[in-house]
Amino acid sequence: MSNIVQQPGREVGWGLFNNSLDDVFEGFFRPHSANPGDLTGGSLVPVIDLHENDNSYTVRAEIPGVKKEDIDVTVHDGILTINAETRYENEEKEEGRVLRQERRYGKYVRSIRLGKDVDESHVKASYKDGVLELELPKVEEVKPKKISIDVN
Repeated sequence: MSNIVQQPGREVGWGLFNNSLDDVFEGFFRPHSANPGDLTGGSLVPVIDLHENDNSYTVRAEIPGVKKEDIDVTVHDGILTINAETRYENEEKEEGRVLRQERRYGKYVRSIRLGKDVDESHVKASYKDGVLELELPKVEEVKPKKISIDVN
C-alpha cells in the first residue's frame, strides 16, 4: 500500500488540475525539456541567467552531470549556442535492481541572440559544479574621430 503525503504548507487541490494555482504555472516560463516525459534522450534545455553591463555579457547555464569535454560553445553573428550531452552510464550489477531513475540523459541545446556587439575572439568560459559561466566582452564601439583642419 502506498502512502500519500501532502507537502506542508500546500493547499488541497481544486478544479481539474487537482493542484494549487502555483503548480499550474510552475515552470511555464522556464524551459525544461523538449519531451518532459522522456528521461533518456531528447533535447534538454539548460536554464540560464543572462546579465549585461556596459562592457560585456555574462551567461550562467546549468548543465549538471556533463563532463567538460562534452560541452561545445559557439558564438557566431551575435548568437550564442550551447551544446552539451550527458550519457547514461549502464552499470551491470549482479545484485539489486533500479527502483527509481529520475536523472535525465541526453543532449542539452540552447541558443541565445545577444547582438552583433560581442567580441567573439575574447570569449572566456569556465565550468564548475554543473554551472557553465561565459564572459562575452563587447567590441569597442567605433567612435567618431574628430579631425582638425589646419588653415594656412
